[in-house]
Amino acid sequence: MVNLSIIIPSFKEPFINKTIDSILANAVTDIEIIPIFDGYKPVEPISTDPRIKPIELEHVGMRGAINAGIKASTGKYLMKTDAHCSFAPGFDKVLTDNCAEDWLVVPRRYSLNEERWDKEENGRVKDYHYITFPKQTLWGYGIFPIEWRKRGPELPEIDDIMTFQGSCWLVNREYFMQHIGLLDSEHYSPFGGEQLEIGLKYWLGGGQCKVVKSTWYAHLRKTKHHYNTHMFSTLHKRDGPVQTGHEYLARHWMNNEEPNMIHPFSWLISKFHPVPSWPEERKLWVYPEKINS
Repeated sequence: MVNLSIIIPSFKEPFINKTIDSILANAVTDIEIIPIFDGYKPVEPISTDPRIKPIELEHVGMRGAINAGIKASTGKYLMKTDAHCSFAPGFDKVLTDNCAEDWLVVPRRYSLNEERWDKEENGRVKDYHYITFPKQTLWGYGIFPIEWRKRGPELPEIDDIMTFQGSCWLVNREYFMQHIGLLDSEHYSPFGGEQLEIGLKYWLGGGQCKVVKSTWYAHLRKTKHHYNTHMFSTLHKRDGPVQTGHEYLARHWMNNEEPNMIHPFSWLISKFHPVPSWPEERKLWVYPEKINS
């Protein structure tokens, strides 16, 4: 049986081969890599390594691409990563050895040195994120994961995290399919918020989310150069369905409309309180109507 299935959803990703090469060079367990080409064919041919099992789709968006990878996966564990990342030696073994059945784990995150395709030397670690109180943003009105810079240095090697960035996460596949299942493409937008959907289903459904600091990955920090040279686009992040999806997510979870949860949304705020941007008074932790500003 394959130990770990690694899903890489991609939409016109310029660095997917470098990401695949980093996985192949650093994995030490039995893996399969499932790159999903969402509505395009790669410009450069990918490796012919038999562990790579590519999928080509009509354009369905990130949720649909992740779901296609989940359906095709066969590993005991399941990992999703962005298509512009590098990884530590033995990352797969460290993460799977430290993933309890009902845990979602993420490795320590660094910024990526694009030239060396490795973590930035002396770079700042990014272990923690919090969920914001609902606010209006360029991506719509909703709750969002934000890096929690003031949390972390004194905390344990394996520690609870309120939420996570979403560029890399790992789970026990059987538990995930039984308790989380395929991502909801009907109510949420095709792009955005999938880490909140998954993380909230873990925490409020009885599971846990953890950071494992003894291994790491490095994630590309996209700059104006990347957008000005058309390597990436933000249009799909700001369209109508994305904004509607973010609003639905905030209202749905804060109003405790998700079935089969064992904790209310306020339980998670209490667990990590005080959380930046959230009022001190618990009675104010309710979904406010959309603010048009």
